[in-house]
Amino acid sequence: MNPTPAAHELRERPVQLRGSALARAVLRLFGWRLAWSGLPSAQGVIVAYPHTSNWDFPLTMLAKWGTGIPVHFWAKDSLFRVPLFGRWLRAIGGVPVVRGSPQGIVGAMVQQMQAARAEGRTFWLALAPEGTRSRGSGWRTGFYRVADGADVPVALGIIDYATRRVGIDSVWQLSGDLDADLACFAERLAPVRGRHHDQAAPVRAARQEESRR
Repeated sequence: MNPTPAAHELRERPVQLRGSALARAVLRLFGWRLAWSGLPSAQGVIVAYPHTSNWDFPLTMLAKWGTGIPVHFWAKDSLFRVPLFGRWLRAIGGVPVVRGSPQGIVGAMVQQMQAARAEGRTFWLALAPEGTRSRGSGWRTGFYRVADGADVPVALGIIDYATRRVGIDSVWQLSGDLDADLACFAERLAPVRGRHHDQAAPVRAARQEESRR
């Protein structure tokens, strides 16, 4: 009987970026270390876990600047039509998503990821799969469908208050088996602790109604 396939870790990280020394210094000043050893490819999806505090945002922004990853994130397309605010959203990595598009949010993002690969652009999408700081039933699976559809790796981004590390813990190539891959991620992320860890969602697929939001 063949073993259940699961994601495998990509240990080769040839994509090295020049981040901000100032951002890394600020993290050190507050007692945090940057988890970073490069990326395996120019495109992929980052999941940030766990998300349990408002402090997570400034920490992840410092990590973004410290690593130099040009991270993108989803935002409603209507926000980009607001003067100045829309321009600012694009400047910090916002990607407009048209919810009524024929291919859906995931399909639209897969197309943008594939276009970035064809054009040789670095494009990493960052998402918080829990979707909220409150404890949910599990992870929303949009990140998985984007990575699987675009055939790009998934990086486990951590905000670990136990070891005071923030950044990229590891990067994985998906197997196509959602439950097996999430079980693999759960094992890797088991030691990671959020600021309010009792609010962290378990690393498994959320109930169907949550996953589709």
